[in-house]
Amino acid sequence: MSGRAPARVNQVAAAAHATPYNRDMFNASLPGRRRALLAACLLLTALLPAGVAAMGEELRAADAVLVVKSEHRLYLLRDGQPFRSYRVALGLNPNGHKEREGDYRTPEGSYRLDARNAASEYFLSIHVSYPNPADEAHARRNRWKPGGSIMIHGQPNVPHKRPEYYQSADWTDGCIALSNDDMLEVWLLTRTNMPIEIRP
Repeated sequence: MSGRAPARVNQVAAAAHATPYNRDMFNASLPGRRRALLAACLLLTALLPAGVAAMGEELRAADAVLVVKSEHRLYLLRDGQPFRSYRVALGLNPNGHKEREGDYRTPEGSYRLDARNAASEYFLSIHVSYPNPADEAHARRNRWKPGGSIMIHGQPNVPHKRPEYYQSADWTDGCIALSNDDMLEVWLLTRTNMPIEIRP
């Protein structure tokens, strides 16, 4: 990295942080330099047009996301057809639809990717809009809390287990986890308010 690059990254980070949405999504405990780099990633990807050329390949965004839990796969869809596929880890209790807080299940149904966080406890995260009104009504009828904070995210920034565990087990609280390389690609190829369908 050239001597001028860190200053430029800090300028981009400052611009990102000036936006209320981005500021609210920041993790203030991260070291300043890393926070600046992540902010730059957030701002620059938000400004990417729907189609950009990189390394001779068009990186046109997906228009929908599909997760098939029984396959442990996340698919990016374009015009209704999958064009990327990734292995995912699910909640510790992966079978069945999420119904309540603490059941360690990954939701099933139709949702939206409604927020993005470049500085979460994991390597990037995209929020899934669970619970939807039907989920909330079901929980209310049963006097449960529906839970929330369901994300698509990468690996933990501070792992508590060996890498092999995260690569082979369902380990989340209900989120959808990918390798960091795959998460970066999903981050770049999705947009806020994109539909996501999660199937059993």
